[in-house]
Order: sequence, then structure tokens, then C-alpha cells
Amino acid sequence: MFESKEIRGSQLVLVVDDHEINRDILGGILEDYYDVIYAENGREALEQIRAHINDLALVLLDLIMPEMNGFEVLRYVRNDEQMRKIPFIVLTAEKSAELEALELGAVDFITKPIDMHEVIIARVSRIIELSDGKKLIQAAERDKLTGLYTKNFFFEYINRILKIHGDELYDAVVLNIEQFHMVNALHGREFGDKVLTGLANAIRQFLAETKGVASRIESDRFYIYCHQQEDYHALLNRFQEAVNAIAGNTGVHIRMGVKTWEEQEDPFVMFDNAVTACNKVRGDFQNPLMIYDENMRIKEIRDQELLSDLDRAIEEHQFQVYYQPKYDIRQSPPKLASAEALIRWNHPKLGMISPGDFIPLFERNGLITRVDHYVWELAARQIAEWRDQFGIELPISVNLSRADVFDPELINRLVRLVADNHLKEKSLKLEVTETAYTDNARELLDVIDKLRSSGFEIEMDDFGSGYSSLNMLSDMPIDVLKMDMKFVRNIEENKTDLKLVELILDIAGYLQLTVVAEGVEKEGQLQLLKDAGCDLVQGYYFSKPVPADEFQELIKTEIENERSRQV
Repeated sequence: MFESKEIRGSQLVLVVDDHEINRDILGGILEDYYDVIYAENGREALEQIRAHINDLALVLLDLIMPEMNGFEVLRYVRNDEQMRKIPFIVLTAEKSAELEALELGAVDFITKPIDMHEVIIARVSRIIELSDGKKLIQAAERDKLTGLYTKNFFFEYINRILKIHGDELYDAVVLNIEQFHMVNALHGREFGDKVLTGLANAIRQFLAETKGVASRIESDRFYIYCHQQEDYHALLNRFQEAVNAIAGNTGVHIRMGVKTWEEQEDPFVMFDNAVTACNKVRGDFQNPLMIYDENMRIKEIRDQELLSDLDRAIEEHQFQVYYQPKYDIRQSPPKLASAEALIRWNHPKLGMISPGDFIPLFERNGLITRVDHYVWELAARQIAEWRDQFGIELPISVNLSRADVFDPELINRLVRLVADNHLKEKSLKLEVTETAYTDNARELLDVIDKLRSSGFEIEMDDFGSGYSSLNMLSDMPIDVLKMDMKFVRNIEENKTDLKLVELILDIAGYLQLTVVAEGVEKEGQLQLLKDAGCDLVQGYYFSKPVPADEFQELIKTEIENERSRQV
């Protein structure tokens, strides 16, 4: 027998029977073990269920009753998402009614007349225990916000699909909401939750039309394993329209990555590939869909090889620092004023690798700081070497990645580096990209303020390539503004571009910022920039990036020119 003290107050049972004597008998059997409430007919039963929807552990339901019988109750409950989670044991004296009741959702039956009290307690206890276990599984199985599967259950259901439908074509689809953290920041978490649930509902509706399962994997990432679709652009548009219906004109965008079915391919690998494809179109609002292909697979293998080779590349000095000169065009002829350090990778097997291939890779994987430190060391030594050789401490600009900012030893490292090489802090200029500023991380701005206080000059690189506006410049802690080459490219042919350059130069002058124009290739561009009041330029008009031994020839030429000017 059960000890009532272990059960009372923790489980609530509803007894539904139109005969008082049957209610009394069942109540007498159960009340030592459970809290019991009663109903005389089906309508009263539904009222009690609604009133105690979150507390009911079980319903004992008579089938033959006036007003509303047990069959009608079961039919009603079957169509109610909350009520159908409660287990029902039916009470009946008719054997023929048992099968129909089970088909309507009942989990067990007790035959009238009611006797064998121990058997009834055992059955009720077993059903409640099974129901509690099922509720625990369901709680772990579903994401609380969207109702989609959690990650572990999602992949378990995929395994079941593969066992049953292994010969059918299923694709892996990944959906992401662009800059979802900004959606929450701008419009509030409640709005963000509505977007998530709206997208989840659209996914559920899609899966109701085809075979498949779906999961909310992370805050704004959804996985869908579904029958192969003919047109994924149409599917993405369908999901985007569902988001638009909720978000209105707030500009919430989604992107999609797809990995199509291949025989015997592991589902985890498929979704890893789909994530890679989805990440490839991050921020691309014109083409927000990418389908993983063989070229991407080859690039992934190559990227992994580059990541694995980083340590050896640093040890063996495979990385080479090239220098591109910057000329002061306020003087005539233009004077060599400084240089920018640019890294190249001379890989023993792959040959010369463009920084555009490995810099973003190392940034994504948190390894860019190691490359930056390597460049800083070489650049500082090079400044010292040229100073000792030519008597000129020519400043060199090096990149300061966003990841470097979170290094607690950053300032000490840089201060120590210039001290070890007996340099002025202004000789090692620090370039930070515009996008790092526009992320508006307080910590980044605080660190840059401290670097400037330590004597370092800060250059904003690629100004105009991101989303900053001219009026933001006054709030940004910088000394030098590097104007992106896209401003310079068409200034000879396009008056609007020229006016924009002139506007930037006027504002920078007012803020006492030095301006460097990048990408100068033609004499006409140089003359227009000079007339507009630009300070320095760099680009192929003067020199492409070159190794240190070639750059020092430019220093020698500058020294000769300086001597000529003095004569």
C-alpha cells in the first residue's frame, strides 16, 4: 500500500460520475493518496478541468452520463491542446465501449462495478507516473518559446526519419535573423520574441505540407530537416513574408543556408555545411540565400589547413610584411611621410596567399591577434633599423584588430614594444577599421582613449566603407582619417563624388584630423585631392606595397630629394 503523506497535496484527481455512490466509492479509495475533486456530468467535468488545468494529474471519467456523456468529453478534449495532455481513465460496464474510448484518447479503463481497490490504486498510480514522465520528456523536448524541438531531440528524430525513410531526399536548411541582438536592443525583447514565434509558426505550417522536423538551435537560429524543395528562394521569401507580417517596416531580415542531400551523409555534417553557407551571406540583403556546393567544401578544407599551419608559419617566418608609402601632398614635390604595414603569406605549399583569404579567417576564429603581434614586432624593428641606417624615424601604421582590444595586456604590450626599440609612440601608428567604431563598444572606445593618452596616434581605416556618418566623427577618438578608395576612384568623372570628398576634407579640417586618401592611381586624382586640401595619399600612383628592401630604395630617393631641396 502507498503512504498517503508522500502523495497528498502533490497530485489532483477528478472523478466524473453521475451516480453519487460511485463518486463516494472512488473518493474513498483515492483520498488517502490523492487530492480528489468531483463532477456529476460532462459539462461540469469540463468546467473543473478548465479551472484546474495546470494541476490535474488524472481524470476518472464515466462514459454513460446525462447532459454530456464521457464520449463527448473525450472528443472535446482531443481537440484542445492543453486538455489532451491530461490522462483519462474511463469507467464503464460495457466492454464494447472500451475500444471506442481508447480510440478517442483514453489511456486505460476500469470496469464497473467498482471493486478490487488495490488494483484501482495501482492503475491510477501507474498512469499518473507515466504521465509525469511524459511531461518531463515533453518539457525537455520542446523549446519553451517557439514549441519547436530542442537540439538533442531534433537530431534524434532525424535519426528515426533516416531509419524509416532512408531512401528519400532530405535537405538541411538553416535560417538566421540578421543582427537579432540589434532587433532586441532597438525594439525590445517582447518584439523579438514575437518575431521568433512568428517565424516558428511559419516553419510549422511549411512542415505540415511536407515531411520533416525543425528546431530552434540558438536564440535566432533555426534548423529544418525537410523533403528536398524545388525552389529554396520561394521558401525563403515565404518565411520573410511571415516575418514582415509581424515586424512591419522595421527592417527585420532573415538569411538561409542549404545543404542538399547526399547518400549516407551525417546529419550533423549537413547542418554544419548549411551553417557555413548561411554565414556566407551574412549582411547580404540582396542575396540572402546560399546553397552549399563543392567549391565551398574545398574552401573549408583549405581554411582548415591554413588554421592548422598558423603556428608553423609564425615560427618559420612565412608571413612577410610589405610596406606601402604614404606621401604628404601639401609639399611640392610630394614628400614620403610614412608607410602602412601589410602582411602577405608565402605558404610553402600554396604559394603567396592574399590577406583577403586568411585575415577574415583568423578574425572569425580568434587567431588574428597572433598575426597582429607578429606584424607589430616586425614593423617596430623595421622603424628602428631604418632610423639607425638612414637617420629617419619613419612612422609605420599597423592594424589594431577588434580582438586586440580585449587583451588586458594590450597597452603594456605596445608601450613595451616601442620602448624596447627606442621609438617614439607616434612612430607606431595604430589603424582601427571604421566598422569597429560603429559597433559602438564602450570598451573599445575606452581602450583607444588610453592608447592616445599613452602617446599613440589612432587612424580610422576604410572610412566610408561601413555605416558611419560624418557627424559621428566628432565623437570618435581618432587622429587620422583614412578615406576609403571608393571615394577617390571616380572623382575625375563624377562631380558628386568629388563634392563628397571635399565635404569630408572640410569636416576633417574643422575637427583637426589629418586625412589620408587611399587608392590613388592617377595624376588627375592626385591633383584634385591636393586642390581640395587632402593631407596625405597612398596608392599605386606612387607605389604598390613592397618588401622592406625595395621600400628602403624609396627612403634613399627621399633623402636625395631632401638634399636637393636644401641646395
